[in-house]
Amino acid sequence: MSITKEPFGQLPDGRSIERYTLKNDKISVQVITYGGIINSIQTPNAKGELGEIVLGFDTLTDYLERSPYFGCITGRFANRIAKGQFELGGQSYQLAANDGENHLHGGNKGFDKQVWQASVKDDSLTLSYLSPDGDEGYPGELSATVSYTLKADGLELCYKAQTSKATPVNLTNHTYFNLSGQGSILDHELKLAAEAFTPTDAGLIPTGELRKVKGTAFDFRTPKALGKDIAQDDEQLKRAGGYDHNFVLSAEEGLRFAAAVRDPKSQKGLECYTTSPGIQVYTGNFMPRISGRKGQIHDYRTGLCLETQHFPDNINQPNFTKSILRPDETYQQTTFFRFPSAPYTFS
Repeated sequence: MSITKEPFGQLPDGRSIERYTLKNDKISVQVITYGGIINSIQTPNAKGELGEIVLGFDTLTDYLERSPYFGCITGRFANRIAKGQFELGGQSYQLAANDGENHLHGGNKGFDKQVWQASVKDDSLTLSYLSPDGDEGYPGELSATVSYTLKADGLELCYKAQTSKATPVNLTNHTYFNLSGQGSILDHELKLAAEAFTPTDAGLIPTGELRKVKGTAFDFRTPKALGKDIAQDDEQLKRAGGYDHNFVLSAEEGLRFAAAVRDPKSQKGLECYTTSPGIQVYTGNFMPRISGRKGQIHDYRTGLCLETQHFPDNINQPNFTKSILRPDETYQQTTFFRFPSAPYTFS
């Protein structure tokens, strides 16, 4: 396993951005220090030929000007907070309303738009960011790290954070997967370890209900193509333009199976394991038509996000466990993306 470093452009203020390549004999992963973005993941097909499985850009300028959260760390609070408002410790807080009337992925300049400091130790790349007290309206100085470790068969992401004041924290990665490398993801087959999901209102804020997936278009307990039920006459699907929902994972402690994806074209597979209680499945319903890596067109439903997370808007939801970090605690979350050998079959 090797880790190498190269320049990846400069910000308008002159700060340099670097790209790190983590590589073993089967997998190549590239991460840039702007936004902690996973710029590339290449895995082998059945012939052993490496091919791209995530959407991304060739230049830093593209990420600065038109990225729909490609591959980035989202925080302080991934997903949505209703009206950007919450109360904590008897005090009211107002965050940026950057998604209609709601707060999304940390605000106007969340963790996805910050420069992270990099360090390499053994087989891990660790990115660090110190978010000041009041950053995007959040209380407390938050020290966050994300470690990227390339294993023999996958990529492990370990998130940690500590704070000087109680604050909501919900970190995840927003990579768009396409196991064919391009084209629609509607023929990708998905399996989820979820008996329920959290329905949303017209603003895509959870209603507080935990709805059973049985008998609905949201039942992925056995593998099925993403496109099989996505056009059903279902209010939830219509509101989100497809799947953009939090699924409720098992209550088991520790790292456990959350999701698996198979692409019938490339016969590649992806498995996701996490310590998080939920996973947001997003089928790229709002993605604009843009030119990506090597001029490849990325468009509506050409990428699948599997965002391991605490439940959206949990700080305002009486039925949800609150993801509040306090000064005497350490936030920790681990997600492992496993890339099994092709041809992949569901277990």
